[in-house]
Amino acid sequence: MPYFDYDKSVQDVEYYEILEMLMDRWEYEIVEFKEAKSNYDTDKIGRYFSAISNEANLRQQQYGWLIFGVSEKGKVRHVVGSAYKKGEKTLLERFKYEISRDTTNGMTFYDIIEIFPVVNGVTKRILMFKIPAAATGIPTDWKTNYYERSGESLVPLKQYKIDAIRSQERKDWSKQILEKATIDHLDKDAISLARKKYKEKMNQEHITEEVDAMSDIQFLTKVKLMIEGKITHAGMLLLGNSDYDYLFHSAPSIMWRLYGADGDDKDYAIFKIPFINVVDKVFAKVRNLTYRYMPNQMTLFPMETEQYNSWLMRELLNNCIAHTNYQLGGRIYVNEFEDKIKFTNPGDFIPQKVENVLEVSYNPPFYRNQLLAEAMAAFHMIDTATLGIRRAYNIQKAKYFPMPDYNVSTGTQVEVTVYGKSLNDNYMHILYDHPDLDLQTVFLLDRVQKGFPIDKVDAEKLRSLKLVEGRLNCLYLSASAAKSLDESANYIKNKGFDDKYYKDLIVEYLKKYERAKKKEIRDLLWDKLPNALNDTQKENKIRNLLSSMKRKDIIEPDSSNQQKSYWILKK
Repeated sequence: MPYFDYDKSVQDVEYYEILEMLMDRWEYEIVEFKEAKSNYDTDKIGRYFSAISNEANLRQQQYGWLIFGVSEKGKVRHVVGSAYKKGEKTLLERFKYEISRDTTNGMTFYDIIEIFPVVNGVTKRILMFKIPAAATGIPTDWKTNYYERSGESLVPLKQYKIDAIRSQERKDWSKQILEKATIDHLDKDAISLARKKYKEKMNQEHITEEVDAMSDIQFLTKVKLMIEGKITHAGMLLLGNSDYDYLFHSAPSIMWRLYGADGDDKDYAIFKIPFINVVDKVFAKVRNLTYRYMPNQMTLFPMETEQYNSWLMRELLNNCIAHTNYQLGGRIYVNEFEDKIKFTNPGDFIPQKVENVLEVSYNPPFYRNQLLAEAMAAFHMIDTATLGIRRAYNIQKAKYFPMPDYNVSTGTQVEVTVYGKSLNDNYMHILYDHPDLDLQTVFLLDRVQKGFPIDKVDAEKLRSLKLVEGRLNCLYLSASAAKSLDESANYIKNKGFDDKYYKDLIVEYLKKYERAKKKEIRDLLWDKLPNALNDTQKENKIRNLLSSMKRKDIIEPDSSNQQKSYWILKK
């Protein structure tokens, strides 16, 4: 007997089929059903996220499921429906962002699917949370703790399971040997270009002389595109002759497509290996028109710029080449529209969300194709110092254009949209009048202009700077923002200083007075913390500063009694 009825012609029909399958016979530790008829504790959802993610990794599955609106009471699972986060779609998008703030590398749900099965003639609402497996070698945490399933319970992840995940070997597809490929299957012109680019990148006379004296085999061995006389995947991808791309299990390719204003295909072209010179071929197809706009309300003369910065375009396409999961098959797409270009490549987004990359101190946990990335860096094709995406965002910021959009919700592909025109005059005027706004603040402004959700903390930050107005779920950019930030001191007061500033204050205080209670340090810092923080956030900030200084052996308590101890400088 079926658990529910549904329209077989609905757009998300596959999720109804998946739900039937999960309810019928799924017994693993990577699926959890909850009634969640109205509310459900966010912290517990986070622990389930960690547990299911870790269990999926250990069972070599790509993902697991947390299902709201299904009861397991009695002998048979049955649909009861859930009103959790019911309402505007932004509630679910905002919740994905909320979860990402407390997980490993900002991981969040691949997707939250809302479906409406019918039970006894009554339509019910089901939420299906699709949870990605923990990354190879990296357990998934929730608020710095790892979890697993134990029957119906959530328990700390056992040490042997942590060790099992951490000991997993991440195989570099690009370093593996391509069977049957030899140097005769490579493109001679591509090899010559690789030599030229390598010498330009190294820019040292003795290296130029060394490379010129090498045979092709010696050079390719030096840059590790040949290993023990055999061609690697990376070597064939960058330098291979397209006549022999059948040697790949799935031949890599790039497709450019041009769309008209009506959405119809106007033109297309397919590009094959070698990929070392494919970027110029692709962008010879792209129309890069001159765009005129008025970034300042007071000027009478428009600015002129190309729609797309050539460095940014090359960086993004080369990033697609470097980070594609070639084992999934598929191809890289460059879709050109009248006012934007979309880059799409197979594979998940390793940083999980672009906000992580925009942090100045961000370092990726790993590279998907380590050898390929290293070779492309050596040939001056990409930047492996994790600065490429930040630079792309800064280029758009300098033009007062919208920020690139990263859509990584599917978990199987990454889509990046770059805009070739402005979208909102207020956004453009704010950036023009306040060039010192940091990248994270501009990123939030960009989300507001596009109608994307931001959380309450970020909204309050923008409000404190008088950049936005309206309710949380209906924010808009302030037309009077240019007048509200004239004084740089006011901006700094709202933005705050970096952590080093506050730590230096604490050190100087202790040098002068030798010891201090937490209350005294609180009084020292309180008025200097940014106005964008509420009282609870200021307390947390001070506690985190003290904990960080203790970990780095800068300060220590003078006794084990927390109620009576003072902070002192560590000798």
